Amino acid sequence: MKYVHNKELPSRSMLSFVLDVPNLCSLAGLACSLGAIYCSLIGVYAAAMIGMIWAVAFDWADGLIARKMHLRTGVDKQFGGQLDLLIDIVSYGIAPGILILSFGNYSIIYLGVVFVMLTFGVIRLSYFSTFGISSDGNYTGLAIDNNSIIIVFVFMFQNQFEQINFSIFLGCVGIFLAILNVSPIKTPKLSGKPANVVSLAAYTLGVTIFYSWHFLF
Repeated sequence: MKYVHNKELPSRSMLSFVLDVPNLCSLAGLACSLGAIYCSLIGVYAAAMIGMIWAVAFDWADGLIARKMHLRTGVDKQFGGQLDLLIDIVSYGIAPGILILSFGNYSIIYLGVVFVMLTFGVIRLSYFSTFGISSDGNYTGLAIDNNSIIIVFVFMFQNQFEQINFSIFLGCVGIFLAILNVSPIKTPKLSGKPANVVSLAAYTLGVTIFYSWHFLF
């Protein structure tokens, strides 16, 4: 069946959108998420945490840069928004899910946990794509980027517990965050303020140092 779209196609090529600086940031975040997924699969969790938090940092940076670039066209903004949304599925849905599945030794129970996380994650992103934020600048539900921020922090304490106990706890955290993602609570858009971006940058550096120490020593 042929799909017919009523919008005129742009004269520029698809790959030309990659040269847009915010999109380069988004793709850098995707690379970090891919690295995090790979490290989770092979059990190098410290490196996975570094990849996950840097994915958030690049995600926040692309939005900040985009708002500063006043010469971007409407098509650039629309394409960048769609690209960012699709990458969010990987960074905040698949990457944390693979982490939990791997740390739980690929038990079928954790497959159910990951399914719930991914399902609620795509519902949350679809809702945001359709309705956006409220007039007072708040999200409905916990913004999905907070999932990685919180999981990276929680994982700092994994050495304090037996693996089986911490894997159960990590799965519960994943389910809890997924429920918050689709809940009716109102949460502020943290990434929209430069001060919060600076705070995330400091947190990212701190997380990188912490996990690098555990990874190397």
